[in-house]
Amino acid sequence: MNVLSIQSHVAYGHVGNAAAVFPMQRLGVEVWPVHTVQFSNHTGYGAWRGPVFDAAMIRDVVQGIGERGVLSSCDAVLSGYMGSAEIGAAILEAVAAVRAANPATLYCCDPVIGDVEEGVYVRPGIAAFLRERAVPDADILTPNQFELGLLTDLPSRTLAEAAAAIAALQARGPRVVLVTSALCTDTPSDSIDLLAGAEGRVFRVRTPRLAIAVNGAGDCIAALFLVHYARTGSAEAALGAAAASVYGLLKRTAEAGSREILTVAAQEEYVNPSARFPVEAV
Repeated sequence: MNVLSIQSHVAYGHVGNAAAVFPMQRLGVEVWPVHTVQFSNHTGYGAWRGPVFDAAMIRDVVQGIGERGVLSSCDAVLSGYMGSAEIGAAILEAVAAVRAANPATLYCCDPVIGDVEEGVYVRPGIAAFLRERAVPDADILTPNQFELGLLTDLPSRTLAEAAAAIAALQARGPRVVLVTSALCTDTPSDSIDLLAGAEGRVFRVRTPRLAIAVNGAGDCIAALFLVHYARTGSAEAALGAAAASVYGLLKRTAEAGSREILTVAAQEEYVNPSARFPVEAV
């Protein structure tokens, strides 16, 4: 399996491609990473160094990959933090180029916009670009609960509301929607839910809620869900596998008291999760 992954990258720590590439490789996937930024560390530290790349660089690198004659063997494209609407447009051009060579290619879009704690943290124009252009192009969409609301203008306080918001997104293009973290009215205070909608059904996995706040977990789960879905064709199976792996990763990270997710040290969790959780149709 070959995945073209276009997102941010950091030298120290694990967000963007630095959180997504190795877990996919550990699952036996060949990954072609294209970086939208090259930062020293993630911006949560308050200070960082390094450049933001422009759309022309993205186009140039993807064109070079195409010139190797390998786009027909690309099984999926994964995108995350975009940096600008112009970079988003270059990513969708890359998706179109890959689909022209291999119509079966999946496009998984992690619509990074913000979260409950920080609100919207991307540049102006990105949220609108994702709503209007990326969502209709995506096969798989992986918002968090905050992003689900921004993309649909719908509430998701209850499970029924969340299911309706998922269906509203699917009606605009994506066949599968994964909500990477959901706290609904029936979610126990010591738990967190992950929801996946596909083919008119919604599935839920409930895991213990860990006392941890780190960056990169969403990037990791989007990558793992994409790989498992591409291999099985089942959102239910992909949800169970990805949720188990990310829970194990975060549990190890919490136990170590690390500010960065233990992407490498906890690698066994990707192939042999230490805990699994039931997947239920809701």
